[in-house]
Amino acid sequence: MFYPAKEAPIIISVGGSLIVPNGGIDNKFLSRLNFFIRGEVKRGRCFFLVTGGGRIARHYRDAGKAVIGNVTDEDLDWIAIHATRLNAHLLRTIFEDIAHPRIVENYDKKLKNWKEPVVIGAGWKPGWSTDYDAVKLAIDYRGKVIINLSNIDWVYDKDPNKYKDAKPIKKMVWEQMEKLVKPNTGKWIPGLSAPFDPIASQLAKKHQLTVIITNGQDFKNLERIIDGDCFKGTIIMPCNIDAGFYDHEYYRGRKGEYRVSFVESFFGRIFHNLINFYRAFLIKIFINPKNCLDVGCGIGQLVRWLRFFGIDSFGIEISKDALELADKKTKPFLKQGDITDIPYKDNQFDLVFTYDVMEHLERSKIKKAAGETIRVSRKYIFHKIYTQENFWITLTHGKDFSHLSVFTKRYWQSLFGSFENISILRSSYFRLPLFFETIFLLKKK
Repeated sequence: MFYPAKEAPIIISVGGSLIVPNGGIDNKFLSRLNFFIRGEVKRGRCFFLVTGGGRIARHYRDAGKAVIGNVTDEDLDWIAIHATRLNAHLLRTIFEDIAHPRIVENYDKKLKNWKEPVVIGAGWKPGWSTDYDAVKLAIDYRGKVIINLSNIDWVYDKDPNKYKDAKPIKKMVWEQMEKLVKPNTGKWIPGLSAPFDPIASQLAKKHQLTVIITNGQDFKNLERIIDGDCFKGTIIMPCNIDAGFYDHEYYRGRKGEYRVSFVESFFGRIFHNLINFYRAFLIKIFINPKNCLDVGCGIGQLVRWLRFFGIDSFGIEISKDALELADKKTKPFLKQGDITDIPYKDNQFDLVFTYDVMEHLERSKIKKAAGETIRVSRKYIFHKIYTQENFWITLTHGKDFSHLSVFTKRYWQSLFGSFENISILRSSYFRLPLFFETIFLLKKK
């Protein structure tokens, strides 16, 4: 299948409350959306825009009830579905010159070899909302993040229209979202007003997707989300990654990405020790820094081998459990620290590097983390990152719920290229084919 811009599309669910807020079309919002999407397309992005029904759907639903007194759930759904399709045709008209001619209304029929940077989607069939349709698109077209544009800034712990003490939730996991919509018992109700519909939530959880719910009127904030910068909104993730996640069980292989039986075996331990020896050897041969910092050093095995090769090496790690498991001789050179706030001075190391760390970060922390690795380096920055092109991972690893930000190589190139004080070196480090790994060597200007 062909993907425009060589990158997975950005899935945006455009709430009907933004297009038709009170029964009348919001031309100002549509004009701003038009300007924003076209600007991002020029930057090489491509989009799936899935439209909701909005107030117009409720007006038609209420009219049916008023006339005949009782309308079946299926008919109520079909009314809403046709309202989403009307809104979709409006967006299709606005983006006519850059949008695929077909509006996606049947999600079983996948697009093939499309070249347009914008695709419009609408409601499908009774039983779920356009939230579910957006999840289907993410699954079918490799999307990892769905941006749900609504008329609210956050998801709240209870209805803010009814309760003055309602508190915004900045970060949550799918289990929390399920509890939030628990009164609906996981069922779809026509016209349901919920942050994310329960059926869509179940599917998104199953496929480990991330959903960001934010106010669609704030286009500066939307740009920050797409660029991987800090943003306002609620992020719903497969799991909550913090210092508490990375405990003894993780570093002994009982949870996380590596297959347990292999990691805990004698040969598994030898294999991972050889990997760190190999990495240290390559750093010594190709870069040979006087000193370096391993960000996300785990139990410090790579730091130990780098010091073996005569490099003044240090490491930081967010998990206390990992540091406790470190070798006694290596512990003095390790400290607890967060990649978004590295506890070292500017320009302190010849080389700052990460191995399989960046893909574990929440999207809102990625740019800050990259900036921190650049800040404390005076010469080189090296990142090995698991990307969508590294297909070998499915052969040797199990499902890793901590992989929150698995993007394409192009995404990371664009991110690192946004820093004016660094350049991306393309042929200064030995690397395996993209099928196996994605490596970036950056140099400070």
